[in-house]
Amino acid sequence: MELQQTWMLPALIAIPFIAGLLCWLVERFNKRLPRWIALIGMMLTFALSLVLWQQGDFSGMSKQVIAPDAAVPWVAEFSVPWIPSFGISFHLALDGLSLLMVALTGLLGVAAVACSWNEIQRRVGFFHLNLLWSLGGVIGVFLAIDLFLFFFFWEMMLVPIYFLIALWGHDVVGKTKEYAATKFFIYTQASGLIMLIGILVLVIISYAQTGVVSFNYNDLLGTSLGGWEYPIMLCFFIGFAVKLPIVPFHGWLPDAHAQAPTAGSVDLAGVLIKTAAYGLIRFVLPLFPAASQEFAPIAITLGTIGIFYGAWLAFMQTDMKRLLAYTSVSHMGFVVLAIYAGTLLSLQGLMIQMLAHGLSSAALFIMAGQLYERLHTRDLTLMGGMWGQFRYYAPILMFFCAALLGIPGTGNFIGEFMILFGSFAQYPVFVVFATFSLVFAGLYSLILIHRALFGENNIAALAERETKSHGLPARRLKDLGKRELSLLLMLAAGLVWLGLYPQPFLDTSSHAMQWINNAYIYSQVTQVDASQLLDVMEAR
Repeated sequence: MELQQTWMLPALIAIPFIAGLLCWLVERFNKRLPRWIALIGMMLTFALSLVLWQQGDFSGMSKQVIAPDAAVPWVAEFSVPWIPSFGISFHLALDGLSLLMVALTGLLGVAAVACSWNEIQRRVGFFHLNLLWSLGGVIGVFLAIDLFLFFFFWEMMLVPIYFLIALWGHDVVGKTKEYAATKFFIYTQASGLIMLIGILVLVIISYAQTGVVSFNYNDLLGTSLGGWEYPIMLCFFIGFAVKLPIVPFHGWLPDAHAQAPTAGSVDLAGVLIKTAAYGLIRFVLPLFPAASQEFAPIAITLGTIGIFYGAWLAFMQTDMKRLLAYTSVSHMGFVVLAIYAGTLLSLQGLMIQMLAHGLSSAALFIMAGQLYERLHTRDLTLMGGMWGQFRYYAPILMFFCAALLGIPGTGNFIGEFMILFGSFAQYPVFVVFATFSLVFAGLYSLILIHRALFGENNIAALAERETKSHGLPARRLKDLGKRELSLLLMLAAGLVWLGLYPQPFLDTSSHAMQWINNAYIYSQVTQVDASQLLDVMEAR
């Protein structure tokens, strides 16, 4: 089926880039204007993703079964030649999987701009340029299906994040924000280089077989790689594993989170690490199915170690943002289990888990930022007794902590249990271990709730000390304002919707996940059948 070219796909990428540039240009005239331009830009991006969702007509799709040899179920496409002599084109395509990830990016982009409204007071225009360009790069990653274009966006989204951390981050004891930004950049650049080697070798092998140079995803699918499949798959895996991050490639994440401004943490936890999970699903499983199946036990072992390791280190933290950073390491272990189990149920659970984790982790990082604005500390040992000090902040923090541990009624619960059910038949031992780790998730969430909200009341004394150290008269702690409250309630509503009625999201991603499942499971079977057929023919 020939898809109609649609301008909406490049518009999804162009809007954040143009809005970011405008923010930078108008900064000299008005300090408040960049904030409004950034907010309107991200709202337009989110609205455009909703228009595409409505046009896609996904309702009831989870009841339809697509054939094992069906083409990739794109619902929209845009392609223009870019570097024709090298087979490179500006080729974007959208299916249910990428649509949901783009919509999540748009929503969390709105949240990132809104939560930094009062936090960022210097170089406001340049800050929003970097924030919006990183989000535009992320959307490019979700839409690009030319591998050269994908790599271009993959690298491009890292540079603005570096500036966000290095210029607007927070120094913590013993480590500067520049150190955290440089560490993040070196980790991700080195892993990106390894992935580029994998892409080039894949294209060269495809050229040797077809005589045509092409970076197009559709052309590279089904390339017979022989003994090269496993090493090329490893190049891709390392590129995505560092960004996800999978233990032992996670060293950059806690520092980057702890030192990043609130909007940077929302960007990192909400959408940036989801690009790696997306890459594993979109590229590694379909392009290298046999090698991925062979590698699955190793990947799932690393994921299971990550679940426990992340949960244990989260349990040990006293800095609120570092605690939340390690919970991301733990939750990404579930993502790896879901991807390499490769069943339709685990992949659909993964979709819900990624959306729910994006909303809940973004909300908690926003709340950590709000607390830092009021107390100028994130040290949980200095907190306590917040329940009596805040009318709205305390119960909302409790809700998002409960969502993070996967309480029924939230999307995290649905996602985790779909992943566990979907993976159990193939990997029962790993699923049992992963289920035990949910106890740790309960522990670190409860410890965060207890230390911050209950116990001895240190909050009032801490606030008084802070106001005096800044030469201000003592005052009562300010609760959440209307902007902050509406932002958090929007994210909470999304989590409850995912938890109580996930069907629209499951319908949307159904065809995409069925195709991935077929490409991962079915293509290996056909490869085995083909090799057996060749043996029989040679024997005859």
